[in-house]
Amino acid sequence: MKPQKILLIAASLAGLLAGPMPAQDTGSPQLVLRSPEVADGGILPVEFTGDGGGATLPLEWDGVPAGTASCAVIMHHVDPEGKTKWYWVLYNIPAEIRSLPKNVKGVGVLGNNSVNGRTEYAPPHSKGPGEKTYIYTVYALSAPPQLSVEPAQVSRDVLLEVVKDSILGSAELKVVYSRQGGPGEDRGGRPPPPPAPEANGNPPPPAGKSNPAS
Repeated sequence: MKPQKILLIAASLAGLLAGPMPAQDTGSPQLVLRSPEVADGGILPVEFTGDGGGATLPLEWDGVPAGTASCAVIMHHVDPEGKTKWYWVLYNIPAEIRSLPKNVKGVGVLGNNSVNGRTEYAPPHSKGPGEKTYIYTVYALSAPPQLSVEPAQVSRDVLLEVVKDSILGSAELKVVYSRQGGPGEDRGGRPPPPPAPEANGNPPPPAGKSNPAS
């Protein structure tokens, strides 16, 4: 056997023993969504809720995939029963845009919301006790959504069904909010602890009444 063939066989065997080559980093950017007002997993400032001014949260994103022709943003929440509520549907955002300012106007097209059904942002109120998680998602699309209905009929589900085959990438920003409770409840919706007993071991009297003389 010629020396050249022996070397080729040896090289092939070495390659098989070494296993598959690790995947090379293509350098493709990863889509990232953030806000200058709140970090991922942070508390949503009250001004962006129904308990405050009801402003839309400013958003910024980077790492838009090549071939992106349009973007969309959705804000939603899944309740304890597994039902999805959506508060903001914005689509037809030009591909060159990388941010939305607070109370954005004139960018993209608004779909409806599940709170009042209108084509507008519906700020969350976080009904019920405990913290709620709200999710902002940006979608990079290879083509603008081809919708056959008016914006007033474009719900979260309708938009996602239309764009499901044109999503090049997506990124989420999760925020938490707990509505300030009414009288007798704290921020988390929990009742206050019972009052401490008086020094003589008896519980304090109801408001407006006094202990009988001992």
